[in-house]
Amino acid sequence: MGTTVQPSNSPTEPPSLATLGALREAGYASRSVKAEVAANLARRIAAGQPLVEGVLGYEDDVLPQLENALLAGHDVILLGERGQAKTRLLRSLVALLDEWIPVIEGSELHDDPLAPVSAYARELVAERGDETPIAWLHRDRRYGEKLATPDTSVADLIGEVDPIKVAEGRYLADERTLHYGLVPRTNRGIFAVNELPDLAERIQVSLLNVLEERDVQVRGYSVRLPLDLLFVASANPEDYTNRGRIITPLKDRFGAQIRTHYPRTQDVERAVIAQEARPTSHAGVEVFVPGYMTEVVAGISQAARRAPKVNQHSGVSVRVSVANYETLVVNAVRRALVLGEPEAVPRVSDLAALAPSTLGKLEVEVLEDGREQELFEQLVAHALLAVFRARVPLDAARPVLAAFEAGAVVEIGDRIPAADYLAMVAGVDGLGALAGRVAERETPGALASAVELVLEGLHLAKRLNKDQVGAGATYRGRG
Repeated sequence: MGTTVQPSNSPTEPPSLATLGALREAGYASRSVKAEVAANLARRIAAGQPLVEGVLGYEDDVLPQLENALLAGHDVILLGERGQAKTRLLRSLVALLDEWIPVIEGSELHDDPLAPVSAYARELVAERGDETPIAWLHRDRRYGEKLATPDTSVADLIGEVDPIKVAEGRYLADERTLHYGLVPRTNRGIFAVNELPDLAERIQVSLLNVLEERDVQVRGYSVRLPLDLLFVASANPEDYTNRGRIITPLKDRFGAQIRTHYPRTQDVERAVIAQEARPTSHAGVEVFVPGYMTEVVAGISQAARRAPKVNQHSGVSVRVSVANYETLVVNAVRRALVLGEPEAVPRVSDLAALAPSTLGKLEVEVLEDGREQELFEQLVAHALLAVFRARVPLDAARPVLAAFEAGAVVEIGDRIPAADYLAMVAGVDGLGALAGRVAERETPGALASAVELVLEGLHLAKRLNKDQVGAGATYRGRG
C-alpha cells in the first residue's frame, strides 16, 4: 500500500487564488518537480542549511552526492544494507518541494492548471476556461511510497479498469474508466520504491514505460500519461545481486546510484543512539547513564560489523545499538523498582540483558546450536575491554590488584543494592579511589556502575579471575 508523509509542522495558509484566470493574472509559471527541488536545494545550500535534518554520519560522502544528483535533476537509487536511513533520506526530500502548488480542483492526478494531463482536467479546462476552479496542494501530500513485494501488481502502481465506471455506461476505450495507481496519483511529486529489486521484472517494465516512454497499456488500452515525477528508490546490495535484480533499462533510468553505510566511528554511533533512543522514566526513579556504558553499547555494534561470524552482507543495523541502549536502561530501571532505589544507573551486569535485542537482529553464519550466546559474549567482552583500556590505566590499578593478590574477594550482581557497593569498596584497598576516578557522579548508583566496569575490565585484561554464577560474578586474584 502507499504511504503519505505526515506533516512535520503546521503548514502556512495556502494562496487565495481560486480560478485559472486569477492564477494567470498573478503571473504563475509552471516548473517541473526536478526544477523545483533543484531550486529549493540551491537556496538551502547557499543559506548554509543541511539537505536533511537528523541523518548523522553522511556529511562528507552520501549527502554531497545526493545534493549533486538533485541539483542535476537525476532520479536516484540509494544502495545500502538495512538500517542505514535510506527511507528516512527519501522521505526527507519532501522538504525540498514548494510548500503549496496549484492543482485543478477534483483532479486525481494533481493536474497543473496550465498543463493538464488527465481527461477530466483537460475537459474541465476546455469547458470552463479561466473559470476553472483551482485548489492548493501542500507538499506533504506530494510524496508516494511503495514497499516492493513479489505480489505487487501493475494495478497497484499504474492502475486498472474500474468495472463500476464501465457499468455506469463508459466504454473501455474511455480513459475515464481507469482507476489510477500510486504512480499517476503522485504526479507532480516524489515517488519512492523501497527494495526495488523485489519487484517482478514485468512490473519493472510497466514502471519504465510510465517514467520514460510516458504511456502505459491497461487491458490493451494505451493511455498517454506525461507525468512529472522525481523517481527515487532504495535497494539492499544483497538483494540487488542475488535475490532480485533491476532490469537494465530501468537501471539506466537512474542518474545516480549512491551507496549508504553504517556509522564509521563510535562517536557517530553514540550520536545516533542519543538521537533515536526513546527516553525511559518512571515516577520516583531518576535515570542516569554513564558515558562509558553508552560507549560499550556502541562498541558492541561496531564489533559485530567486523565479526567474521556475523553475516556482513545482511549488515548490523544501527537499530541494534538503539534497541540495546533502551534495553540496558530499562533493565537498570527494573532493578531500581525492585530494590526501591531512587536512581537507576546501568552496570556491566546489566549487559547480559542485551542478548535478545542483539541476537534477534543479527544474521549469524552457520554455528553449532547454542553458540550464538558465545558470540554475543565475545562482542560484549571486546567492547568492554576497549572502553576499560581507554578509561583506566593499568598502572593506576596496582593497589587494587595487590589487594586481590592478598586474598580479597568481591561479589557483584544486577540485584545487589547500590549501597552495598560502598561497603564493598571499603574492604579492597584502592578500589574506591579507582572507581571514583571512573564514576561520573558521586552517587551510590554511579559508584556501583564504576566498580563493575573496573572489576570486569581487570578480568578481561587478564589481571583478575572471575567465577560467573547466574546473574552475579565473583572476582578474586590470579594467584
